[in-house]
Amino acid sequence: MLAFVRRLIWRSVLAFLLLSIALVLLFRVVPLPGSMIMVERKVQSWMASEPLRLDYQWRSLEALSGTAKMAVIAAEDQRFPTHHGFDFVEIRRAFQTSRNGGRLRGASTLSQQTAKNVFLWSGRSWLRKGFEAWFTLLIELFWGKQRILEVYLNIAEWDRGVFGLQAASQHYFGVSAGALSTRQASLLAAILPSPLTRSAARPSASVEQRSRWIQQQVRNLGGTSYLKRLDAD
Repeated sequence: MLAFVRRLIWRSVLAFLLLSIALVLLFRVVPLPGSMIMVERKVQSWMASEPLRLDYQWRSLEALSGTAKMAVIAAEDQRFPTHHGFDFVEIRRAFQTSRNGGRLRGASTLSQQTAKNVFLWSGRSWLRKGFEAWFTLLIELFWGKQRILEVYLNIAEWDRGVFGLQAASQHYFGVSAGALSTRQASLLAAILPSPLTRSAARPSASVEQRSRWIQQQVRNLGGTSYLKRLDAD
């Protein structure tokens, strides 16, 4: 009986590893039909008897505003071109802040957020974190930075039922994702930490302040020329 259980566990682990690698390789070249976070939002709406229409429009990386790409990188992950999925500088800072009695803050990279949103469920369990680390390593290995950024910008949640930069640009400003102004791009990036409670069209004082900070960070990073570092990667 024990030998049977061991074989079952080993085969289950092997099947998961092979399936996860196959999915990552598939989505390296195929536009994603959706993400697990979209599925989760749909299930939540059904359970709450609140109909939810998903607004999701895939766009290639070239069709997205360079200003918006930079705004998101400046807001969420300024070491994105140079780390390998995990920003250990931010992890150490978050850990030190927590040790000193401060509020525990997130240190997730764009790669980690992409892995979680595409393949996993939301939550803070160690099990999910373990799966997140695995998928983060896979997409860093097989996708590269440009593909990770492309996928992230297409599946990020910007409002209830609004996923991806194209849908968000039209939802908030009535323009395409390739025609966003500097301010519009920074406002969209500014609401990413809490997209269900913040608005880019009617920004609060804190959102406006974060938007200005993001614009300054973009300038500090060198503007859209910073994106050339993704090519080098």
